[in-house]
Amino acid sequence: MSAPVGKIRSPRRTPEQDAALWRRFRGALGDSVKPSASQWLKVITTPSPEYDWSLFSHPGPLDPLRGEALSRGIWRTGAERYDFGVDTVPWKIEGASLHFQDRVHRFDWLPHLAGQGENGVDRALWLVDEWVETHGQFDGFSWRAGPVADRVWNWIRCGQILFAEPDGEEAKPRMQALRRQVMHLEALADATPDVEARFRLAIILCVMGGLAGDMDRLRSGLDRLDAECTAQILPDGGHVSRSPERLLRILLDLVSVRNLLRRIDAPEPDFLGKWLPRMGAMLNFHTSPDGGLLPFNDGAEARPQDVSAALSELDVPPRRFTFSPKSGFQKLERGSLRLVLDVGAAPDPPFADMAHAGALGFELHDGPARIVTSCGFSREVDVDMQAAVRRTGAHSTLVLGGRDNADFATNDATGLLSPVGPDGISAKRLEEEDEIWLDAQHSGYKATFGLLHRRRLFMAGDGSRLTGEDSLVRPVSQQDLSDERPIGFEIRFHLHPTVTALMGRGAILLECESGARWRFKTSHAGTRLEKSLYLSRGAIEHPEQIVISGRADPNGDGSLPPNCVRWAFLRDAET
Repeated sequence: MSAPVGKIRSPRRTPEQDAALWRRFRGALGDSVKPSASQWLKVITTPSPEYDWSLFSHPGPLDPLRGEALSRGIWRTGAERYDFGVDTVPWKIEGASLHFQDRVHRFDWLPHLAGQGENGVDRALWLVDEWVETHGQFDGFSWRAGPVADRVWNWIRCGQILFAEPDGEEAKPRMQALRRQVMHLEALADATPDVEARFRLAIILCVMGGLAGDMDRLRSGLDRLDAECTAQILPDGGHVSRSPERLLRILLDLVSVRNLLRRIDAPEPDFLGKWLPRMGAMLNFHTSPDGGLLPFNDGAEARPQDVSAALSELDVPPRRFTFSPKSGFQKLERGSLRLVLDVGAAPDPPFADMAHAGALGFELHDGPARIVTSCGFSREVDVDMQAAVRRTGAHSTLVLGGRDNADFATNDATGLLSPVGPDGISAKRLEEEDEIWLDAQHSGYKATFGLLHRRRLFMAGDGSRLTGEDSLVRPVSQQDLSDERPIGFEIRFHLHPTVTALMGRGAILLECESGARWRFKTSHAGTRLEKSLYLSRGAIEHPEQIVISGRADPNGDGSLPPNCVRWAFLRDAET
């Protein structure tokens, strides 16, 4: 094996430290599983169906840059990068973190590698065969529900390559490994707390039933898929996790099932006609003018090509709206200026295991230029960083007393922390002529400090100005506190990595990569620039954030400073 080139780990951890982090931030979803022997016996004693792999295609486009790097043996996940050339399999890399191994065993990389022409196909086949040789019988870590569901799905996406000759000496072990994994996943499905694996299993059963011409299996898969859609899709089309990226993934998968049904002339169930238009409308709601997604909760920006592919598969153009009551988002849009405000509470377990405490945080865009965002999220970045950006301080909202605006409680089924609340979250909207007013609040700090956080926003009709007011209000129904010690607060506006910020006289100057220029102004004295984090482009970036700090009166009514802070984003006249 050749020596590593360009190996990056940040920070450097011992295997024991890495294992401890994995247990802490993945809980039961990261625990190794036991084999289901009875299912294996079924594989051995039943003949393999014949699948027509030419009937299946997935609408998700390939990533040629990722595929090209993989074809040269370059593997990267978050802060880890390995260049071992083409003779080493990634699950044998010494010193790789459990997070890296988890991502590799899911085979999300396989379609992109296989898309690299003949050399990419040869390398993809070799890697799959190597995996079957070393892990194809069973492995407690890589045979967890989540990795199995993703791996099987990615093998199916490459079915015409992997199983072109099902009875051949090379394809037969792959098919046996595929069937063994599917039956193992079915055995785990009803007990696993991994809700994403449950949804993907339903997709897998539909596709495999359809490709084999097994109508009973297809109907069984559709019944399971119907139940999962009911459980995981909100009436307005959003995913129950409130993650736009999760919505994108399951929409692409559902479209692939619908397209297969049409190719085999099978009837389309009513639930697909019910959910697909709603999901498409919600995906369009969360699509930025640059073509990517808004990184709310455990969602990244995503590739514009993936978003465009999903929207292009809709039978009718997506419906447009400005408020999603069930998902909990408000949109303000005038001219090229667009703001989306989070006005929803965290979902119930188990769908809150990766949710964020970001109530009243917002995304602000000027056309394709992203200006204000959060610290974002990425499945590729290390698990401790994924956990860190779930806190309220990682969002463009107010933090009082250093506390999160939603309490984190342990989900007993998964061992993971899930936000609860905040209570009392609401929003009122008023539009007069071309101007928009939005008045939102939550009571996430009421139990601890007796104060409500109220955020009022005004957007000018020509999109040249966004004015905001954050206030901390003691409800009139509560008696004043005898302890009048002030409570520290911070209001954060996380800037996108494409924004350059400069402290100026009386304003902070913001210049976007697109050339758009804005000024941030406030009369509050405690305003500064600090370094921030951004994860939503698949790596850890260090943009800047605007921070307003102060000390609130615990008995204040929110009408005057320090409990009332006004600020504004103004389009620069020289733009």
